[in-house]
Formats: sequence, structure tokens, C-alpha cells
Amino acid sequence: MTFFVVIIVLALVFDYINGFHDAANSIATIVSTKVLTPFQAVLWAAFFNFAAFFISKYIIGEFRIGNTIAKSVNENFVTLEVIFSGLIAAIAWNLLTWWFGIPSSSSHTLLGGFIGAAIANAGVLSRNGVDVINYAKVVPIFLFIFLAPIIGMIVAYVITIVIVNICRKANPYRADSWFRRLQLVSSALFSLGHGGNDAQKVMGIIAAAMVAHGNIATVNDIPNWVPLACFTAIAIGTLSGGWKIVKTMGTRITKVTPLEGVSAETAGAFTLFLTEHLGIPVSTTHTITGAIIGVGATKRLSAVRWGVTINLLWAWILTIPVSALFAAITFYLLHLFK
Repeated sequence: MTFFVVIIVLALVFDYINGFHDAANSIATIVSTKVLTPFQAVLWAAFFNFAAFFISKYIIGEFRIGNTIAKSVNENFVTLEVIFSGLIAAIAWNLLTWWFGIPSSSSHTLLGGFIGAAIANAGVLSRNGVDVINYAKVVPIFLFIFLAPIIGMIVAYVITIVIVNICRKANPYRADSWFRRLQLVSSALFSLGHGGNDAQKVMGIIAAAMVAHGNIATVNDIPNWVPLACFTAIAIGTLSGGWKIVKTMGTRITKVTPLEGVSAETAGAFTLFLTEHLGIPVSTTHTITGAIIGVGATKRLSAVRWGVTINLLWAWILTIPVSALFAAITFYLLHLFK
């Protein structure tokens, strides 16, 4: 029972770090354009991250992304040790990338850790020939590693071009004032998408732990306190901010104006709402980064600092395999001293 409680606490710690790590996703553009101060921005983002709970529960009516994460691995290989190892790996990678100011994906590190530990467990059980991974759930996630930022980039590019053409004859000062107000709306929408996407991933992990521990029969039986705790943890984490990543997202990729901030956040929110509807967990980091690149490309391709972007791509590529490897090592060490 004690180990089970430790896992629940670790999952909520990861959720907190996820909010802390990903705060930049929701507030980078609104801070870089000086529409809100950093403190005002994290309060704004935290509120809407938490509000996403009510949208998922009472409007959508289910937690599809949580269900996808919980079923991404064959349940025969899911033990409390597997979940513990995956969480340790995910927390370590998130803290490492935060330290270096790299906006990597909390979603993919969690998935990589979960899969890596489960594969290690299969090896310990000498059942290498059995499918550990539920490919029907995992393949769409891998595809959207590439599709989510591309969708965000294309939608942001189109929105920016449309807005620029509509507002071509508008008074620049008045238009800027309006877009500063609109950025409050677009930032709120993106924070709703972030909360609905990322908090559910931890829900899925806790659900898998509860099934493994025998508390519930299926992930659909998850008690109400779990989603409430997950959405609360991510909101509190968002309040803590992650200023190194804010700097990378808000200024180092491309310089963003209020108009472009509206475009990027709206495109990011659209992508997150679409993928939540489909039940596919995606990286909010990848999504908003793609949207910011799409905005920068409307001015000229050289407006995007491609050197920074390539470094981000390397972090994205390495996240799942490094997290899986670290989780597998953690599992083997845990098994050795068991």
C-alpha cells in the first residue's frame, strides 16, 4: 500500500513539474508581447488549465487522452514497479531539459518512460516475443509527434496571412490595441487545450497504477478525485512558471507581435482541441513551437532562428528513447534490489 501511495504522489509531482515546465507554452507569447506581466500571465494560464477539467468532464463527457495513455502498454506488463520507473525517468528528463531551457515534451517523456519500463519488465519475465506495446494506441501518438507541430505551423501561417490582409487598412495603433485584448482570449483557449491534454496523461498513469494495484477493474472506473487532483496539480505547477523556457519560446525562435501571438495561440488551441477530440495525446510544446514558426515564416523564412529550432528538434527526437532507456535502467535496478 505504501509503494502505491508513493506512486500516486510521484505522478502528481510529475504533473506539477509538467505545469511548471510547460507554463511557457501558455504564456510565452503573451509575456514577450508585454500584454501581461509574467505573474499575471501564470495566474491567467493556471486558472484556465484548471477550468479544462470541467470542459473534459461535463462538456466532452469523457477523458479520452487519459484512456489512451493507460492502454498504451499491454496491461499484463504493467506493475507498480513499471509505473514507478517510468515516472522517475519522466521527472528526471523534464528537470534536465528545464535546467537547460529546452522546451521538450512532457507527454513524450511520460510515454517513453512507461514503454521503456514495460519492455524491461517483459525481459525480466522472459516474454520478449509478446507484444508489450499497444500499437493501435501508440502509432497515432508517434505520427502526431510530427503532425501536431506541422498542423500548428500551417494553421498559424494561414491565420496570420488572413488577419494581415483583413487589417491592411486599419490604424496600426488601434489594431495593436485590439490584438492585445484578443491575446487574452487566445492565451486562455490555449491554456484550456493544455490542461485538457496534459493533465489527462497523468490521469492515465494513475488509472493504470490503480488497475495494477487492484483498486479498479478498468480505467473507466477511475474515481473523481483523480482527475480533480491532476488538474489541480498542473494548475499549481503552471503558477510556478518556467522562465528559462519562456525566454526560448517567446523571443529566441522569432520575435512575436500581439497579432502574431493571437495567431500562434489560436492555431495551437485548434490543434489541441482537435487531438483531444480524437483522443490522441500530443505535445503542447511541439504544437505551440510549430505555430510560432508558422507565424515567423509569414514575414520571411530568415525571421525564424533555425539554429535554435534545430536544437529543439534534437531534444524532441531524443525524448522518447532516452526516457525509455532511463526507465528501463531504473526498473532493472529496482528489480535487482527488490
